This record gives sequence, structure tokens and C-alpha cells, in this order.
Amino acid sequence: MTENRDESDQLLAVAARAGDRGAFERLVQLHKHSLYRFARRYTGDSQDAYDIVQDSFVAAWLALHRYDERKSFTFWLRAIALNKCRDYGRRRAVRSRFLILFASEQDTRCAAEDDPAGYSEPVAATHLRQLDRAIASLPQRYKEPLLLTLISGLTHQAAAEQLGTTAKAIEMRVRRAKERLRIALRQSDDGEQQSEP
Repeated sequence: MTENRDESDQLLAVAARAGDRGAFERLVQLHKHSLYRFARRYTGDSQDAYDIVQDSFVAAWLALHRYDERKSFTFWLRAIALNKCRDYGRRRAVRSRFLILFASEQDTRCAAEDDPAGYSEPVAATHLRQLDRAIASLPQRYKEPLLLTLISGLTHQAAAEQLGTTAKAIEMRVRRAKERLRIALRQSDDGEQQSEP
């Protein structure tokens, strides 16, 4: 991200904080696509990602009085979105435990299934969905550094600052996340080849 973009975002955020709804709407337009990509990779689900983006912008609007214009607006907004993703993960874990404990075997199976790939769907879309599911299934300690560096384009140092750790730890976690993704995608491909007639 360029320095000019950061400055422009900061000016818009200051104007929004002063009550300029148009400035905030401009910030939404500038950041909604990158936040959506981040949330979709985090959750593996497009509808959940859309909800997270909406929640993130509502939370940002309500918290604008706490925004420090000396700091990057993008960094501040991404921190809000990351917290919303974490909240989503906690809610999903609670929901899963509830279903496993109290739902019938058939209901649990239906709730846990992803949308099946259609036979006419392009291969690229199928692989993208497999990748989304594989990323979403990563443990939080690996998923967050991977998304912040590869998807959001942060340096290891910037991701470390956002997550409260070291750049070396981020480097190691990203490497382990990639290893896990390679294994998961290889297993997914092997499973598809075995199921072909």
C-alpha cells in the first residue's frame, strides 16, 4: 500500500470521525474487497465472510472516536476484522460442539457438510473452494499469519506487530501453514482421484 493511500485513508477517517458519513462510505468502498478476501480465506465461506465485513465496518464506525490518525487506518481496520474473524471462529466452534453433542447423526452430518461441487463447475473454482476450506481449517496460530502476509500483503514484521509476536515466529508459522496446506490439498486431490469411476 502506498504512503499516499495511507494519508488519504487517514484524512477520510478523520473526516468520518467528525461526522462525515460520505467520508466513511468512501473508506468502505476502498477497503471492502480486501476485507472480504481476508474474511473469506479465514472462514472458508462467502456468506460468513460477507457478514464479517459488515460487522467490521459497523464496529469501525462505532469505534472511530478511538482511531489515532497518526497510525495506519488500514492496519486499524484490519485489526477489527481480525477480531471479528476470531469471534466467528469461537461461535463456530461452540455451534459445532453443540451439534455433535445434541443433534442426531444425520443432522450433524448435514450441518458439517460443505456445499458439494457440481459436476459442471470449472476445475479452477473447485480448487479455489478446496483451498478456502483448507485455509479455514488451519489452526488460528497458523491461519492468521498466513492471511496477514500472503493475502493482505503485510511484511512479517507488520504481521508480528498486529499479532503481538516476533517476525521470526511469523516466518515459522507461515512456513508451517504452507506445509499443512500442501498436505491437505494433496489429500483432497488423492480423495477425488480415488472416487473417480
